[in-house]
Amino acid sequence: MAELRSDEEQLDAVKRWWKENGISLVAGAVLAGAGVFGWHAWQNYQQGQSESASMRYQQIVNMTTNNELADDDVASVREMVSELNDEHGNTLYAELALLLDARLAVQQDDLEGAKASLESVANDSSRRYVQSLAWLRLARVELADGNPDEALALLEKPISDALAAQRANVRGDAFVAKGDTDAARDAWENAMELAQTQDQPLYGVQFKLDDLGAEEATQ
Repeated sequence: MAELRSDEEQLDAVKRWWKENGISLVAGAVLAGAGVFGWHAWQNYQQGQSESASMRYQQIVNMTTNNELADDDVASVREMVSELNDEHGNTLYAELALLLDARLAVQQDDLEGAKASLESVANDSSRRYVQSLAWLRLARVELADGNPDEALALLEKPISDALAAQRANVRGDAFVAKGDTDAARDAWENAMELAQTQDQPLYGVQFKLDDLGAEEATQ
C-alpha cells in the first residue's frame, strides 16, 4: 500500500483486493466460528467418554476386590474389560483394565490370554509408565510359561526408571530359572539397592537372597 501513488489508487486496490478475497474471508470467519463450536462440542464429547470409561473401570475394580471370584464372575469381568476396550480403546482406563484382565487370566491359567492383554498395552500405549508395567508383567507371565529368555528380552525394553527395582527383581527370577545363581544374586542385590535409593518397598527379595545362600551352603 505504501508504494501506491494516491489515495484513489489505494482505494481502488482495496476494492480489488476485497473483490478477490472478501468471500474467502467471510467463509473463513464462518468456518472459524464453526470450528470453535465444533471444538467445544468435541471437548464435551471427550469429557463424556472419559467419565463413561471411568465409571466402567471403577465397576470392574469393585467386582475384583474379592480375590475369591467364582469362574462365572471372572468371565463376566473379562467380558466387561473387552467391552470397555471396544468402546473406549486407548484410554487410560481401558489400558488399566487390560492389566487387570491379565491378572484374572493368570488366575484362570490362561497364560495366552494374559499375554494378549499385556501385549496390547505394551504395543499400543503412549503412557510410558503403563507401558512399562505391561512389559514387566509380560516378563513375569513368560517366566510362568517357562520362557526365561523371552522374559529377559522384555526386560531390555525402555522400562521407566521408577520401576528399575522391580525390573531387577524379575531379572533375578529369570536368571534363577536359567540356573545362573550368580547373575540372580547380582540382580537381586541390585534390586535391593535400587529400592533403598528410590525409597520403595520391595517385598520378598531378601528372602530370595537368603534362600539362595542357604542352597549354596548345602551344596
